[in-house]
Amino acid sequence: MEKKYISTRNLQKEINFYQAIVQGIGEDGGLLVPNFDFAKVDLKELFKLNYVDLATEVLSTFVPEDGKTLIHEACLNAYGKGLFPEIVVPVKKAGDVYVAELFHGQTAAFKDMALSLLPYLMTLSLKQLDEQREVMILAATSGDTGKAALEGFKDVEGTCIKVFYPLDGVSAIQQQQMVSQTGNNVKVIGIHGNFDDAQSAVKKAFASEELKSASDKHNVFLSSANSINVGRLIPQIVYYFHSYFELVRNNEINLGDRINFCVPSGNFGNCLAGYFAKLMGLPINKFICASNKNNILTDFFTTGKYDANREFYKTNAPAMDILVSSNLERLVWFMADGDGEKVRGYMDKLNHEGIYEVDEEIFVRIKDQFKAGYLSEDKVLGTIKECFNETGYLLDTHTAIGYGVLKQYQKDTGDNTKTVLLSTASPYKFPESVYQAIYGEELDVYSAINKLNEKTGVPIPKALAGIKEREILHKKAIDKTEIISFIKSEIEAL
Repeated sequence: MEKKYISTRNLQKEINFYQAIVQGIGEDGGLLVPNFDFAKVDLKELFKLNYVDLATEVLSTFVPEDGKTLIHEACLNAYGKGLFPEIVVPVKKAGDVYVAELFHGQTAAFKDMALSLLPYLMTLSLKQLDEQREVMILAATSGDTGKAALEGFKDVEGTCIKVFYPLDGVSAIQQQQMVSQTGNNVKVIGIHGNFDDAQSAVKKAFASEELKSASDKHNVFLSSANSINVGRLIPQIVYYFHSYFELVRNNEINLGDRINFCVPSGNFGNCLAGYFAKLMGLPINKFICASNKNNILTDFFTTGKYDANREFYKTNAPAMDILVSSNLERLVWFMADGDGEKVRGYMDKLNHEGIYEVDEEIFVRIKDQFKAGYLSEDKVLGTIKECFNETGYLLDTHTAIGYGVLKQYQKDTGDNTKTVLLSTASPYKFPESVYQAIYGEELDVYSAINKLNEKTGVPIPKALAGIKEREILHKKAIDKTEIISFIKSEIEAL
């Protein structure tokens, strides 16, 4: 069977895996999805594998039959050459909650899990397509994607990368990580606006006739490092299997037992990857989607309405300060049995009116598998303190949202199914909030890092060691309305 990809909006011709990676987004503005049934995997066979081989087996089900060797080489380069610890994703316990730590890569955040691999997927795809043009990678970030993408693509031959971030919408550590990024092919641009503004502009860039004309003229094409790119999404499937197998290895469950996953979510790609894992045969009972004060996903999963006509809040969990959760479109497509016309109607309504509501049949399917909740900023801090005092485990603000929402879900439903909480960032990415939560004192970011380490004994990740002293290399700032024209000028400069 030939494995092809189409758009969630039904107006994209079928393309293969390599084309999907390079293209990044559907020609009609939709997101690319597999137009084939997901492979059902053998859990007993996967259980025996290390992370590199597990990733190879999972990802090779999405590529042409002769692509497995290429995928293995890419996975080995990403996960098997010292960028991650020997156990790539440790699973630890915080009381009765199993915490899958996804933050042991180069930037101390879960985005490393996919963005360490994406550059290799991109380069192998370019070779398979015999593509000679320069690839310009565009990425909007609410904090973590940007640094992880920059680190992954820096100095990769045949590519350049432009990252847009909201000037007042990321943590001090996240900003310092990005603006001190080295690499001859990287640029970091602050915008006066929020993440949704940046993400919207990047999506528009792919549909812009003006940019297409400029790209053709200058022998360039645009691609994406955001989770709109299917190459960002499918590597995240792997750690769901890995986390499950860690519970089996530690005699917490038997192979075949069903478990829950709780996922802090803003753009929804992390949670969607888990749904893909379930389609492949991983025995998952429920997904618990956890949001911050920008609780648009919580509302959707409890009402079936997606309403972006609301106030946008800047919170102490900035990577989740999002009102347009791109990957939700993919979930709706799957739940609508691949009805691209229906999805296109929903997305048109969202673009023009800021709201859509799925059909009752679709909503019934969604709420059967997905539960949701959110935490206020005060409750985030309270949860960090409570978890640390009761279990000794140190949560960052985003993982704390997952922990708090999970506890509330268990209390409300009585569902005591064993649950893995995906920990999306090191607590040292948001040290001011974490320190304040536990010790009640407000400190500047770098004092908070040192004090947190001194008082808790939790090691500072290598990725963040000495970050204060790193030279600021990127100072460009533009208005959100200038993003498209900026991209055009960058194309013309190549």
